[in-house]
Amino acid sequence: MTQPFPLIEISGAPLARGRQYGEQARARIHASVAIYGDQLDSLHISQTQRSDLIESFTSIIHHFDADYLEEMRGIAEGAGVSLEAIIMINARTEVIAQARRLKEIADPHDSTIKDGCSGAVILPERSAHGKLIHGQNWDWRAECAESSVVVKIRREDGPDVLTFVEAGGLGRSGLNSAGIAITANYLRCERDYMQRGVPLSLIRRKALEQQHMALAMRVVATTPKSCSNNMILSTKAGFAIDFECAPDESFTLYPQDGLLVHANHWESLAARCKVREEGVEASPDSLYRSWRVSKRLAESAQLDEDAMKAAFFDDFGSPYSVCRPPRPGFSSDLSATVAMIVMTPADGVMDVAPLPAINKTFTRYALD
Repeated sequence: MTQPFPLIEISGAPLARGRQYGEQARARIHASVAIYGDQLDSLHISQTQRSDLIESFTSIIHHFDADYLEEMRGIAEGAGVSLEAIIMINARTEVIAQARRLKEIADPHDSTIKDGCSGAVILPERSAHGKLIHGQNWDWRAECAESSVVVKIRREDGPDVLTFVEAGGLGRSGLNSAGIAITANYLRCERDYMQRGVPLSLIRRKALEQQHMALAMRVVATTPKSCSNNMILSTKAGFAIDFECAPDESFTLYPQDGLLVHANHWESLAARCKVREEGVEASPDSLYRSWRVSKRLAESAQLDEDAMKAAFFDDFGSPYSVCRPPRPGFSSDLSATVAMIVMTPADGVMDVAPLPAINKTFTRYALD
């Protein structure tokens, strides 16, 4: 049976809440370490090279927000793993890419990457109850259904945060008590990994720490990144925006007819004129996934959380579908829709189903 993702509740200063996190999620953090811990070994990275890589991202994290490094240190202590392992979980995409560059591998992208994701927002004017709805299917390694958690963070200096994340990570998809929500989707272009930027997971966490939508937008749009990523931000006040982010530039998409949908290819005209699409090789189904979600939502007479879930359950083109059953990826690992996440920011609630292609049971997580 597929088990619900555990809820981890933490509070206090960064080091203290990190220790709480590490202690409560110990088994799942060890599972995350097991999944990602051998990737550098498989590239035959020396200990000196490994230390230099991790230290470079430790410095980037410290300069972005020293509290994040303290929180990671607490997670490591609480879970009984190394700080290096926790940094690896939070910066895995960036670290692996730089390691591949060190080994002079032509393509810096992780060859096991299978990150899909289909995200959507229903604005209040199209919502049956007049509240914004924001959701996502997260497509990745199937075994991450056993190594992910939902973390509730009681903060002393800003909005509380509720985030779905791989155990040991600081942020991924989620919402905050100010009514701001975020999801993210994989993108690729030729500018990726030409610079070292802030790990994507920490950019999402920083956006969720903002009291105001404008400040969350600034975080997403202007923080330097190592690689491309698509991030959808929304607010309970009734606005949503999609940022197609290259490492050094961002492009925006706005809702159409009260809906905003995105998958894993560049869609804005400005982006398609300026960057080279390189993600279709890894996610060719992206070219119809966003269309399918938009179509399903447009056809629904009553747009509510159930309508969004129904759109995300779409199995057109299965197993290369919006809702992906466990299947072999483009390498040997199993790929799947690991989680379906549907949020109502005004209510501070998040419904999450693990491996939704084979399990349609949701667990509700709430800030209050």
